[in-house]
Amino acid sequence: MSQGWKKGWRPIGVLILFFAIWEAVGRWGNIPAWLLPTPSRIVNAAMEVKSTFSEHLLSTLQLTFTGFLLGITFGLMIAIILHLLPGVREAVYPLLILSQNVPIIVLAPLLVIWFGFGILPKLIVITLVCFFPVAVATLDGFQQTAPELRHFMAMAGASKWQTFWKLEFPYALPSIFSGLKISATYSVMGAVISEWLGAKAGIGVFMTLASSSFRTDRVFVAIMAIMLFSLLFFWSIVLLEKLVVRWKEDEDA
Repeated sequence: MSQGWKKGWRPIGVLILFFAIWEAVGRWGNIPAWLLPTPSRIVNAAMEVKSTFSEHLLSTLQLTFTGFLLGITFGLMIAIILHLLPGVREAVYPLLILSQNVPIIVLAPLLVIWFGFGILPKLIVITLVCFFPVAVATLDGFQQTAPELRHFMAMAGASKWQTFWKLEFPYALPSIFSGLKISATYSVMGAVISEWLGAKAGIGVFMTLASSSFRTDRVFVAIMAIMLFSLLFFWSIVLLEKLVVRWKEDEDA
């Protein structure tokens, strides 16, 4: 416990040092606030806009969680289908990889043209950035199942479906959670990008309004909120992993 506490303070110490240097450079270098505001000015800006920013933050949170759930559900379904149907996997997996070569920032305007300015194109954007890490990580987890355990299940008379649910799926849980952690951070980014498509509220809208009025301090308020939210989302998945995959900790011990 004490060792983990000491390690946890290291990145915090680095951040404190970073912000202290940033503050000093901003004050002593007389850098204009519109170019690079100091951390203290960013905190003051956060206090000024906390009432209105909370509405934008709530909108982004709702959009992020909805898109994240859709994305991981879609990713898990694709991974299970491709794993159970090897012929389909050989035909679809290369196309799955190619789908990630299309920049989301380029695809987003097309989604608006096709589906309008409602919530649907925004959810599609988040789903597209979330499903791939989950699908690939889950497939890798299925394929890493120990061959001797598969052989044991076959000797015990287990069907392919029983082998999947009782062996391969539990064995792939660490890999699944690795994909979930990546998707958790991507989902926030996807939500902010989707809000640039014409949303009425959200951190992306707040950033657009702040940058257009040269309120760089408010832009940094949005950036800090995105980083904090992504970090909390990531660690919530880590905590859930520790609760679900307890056998992995016992095995490592």
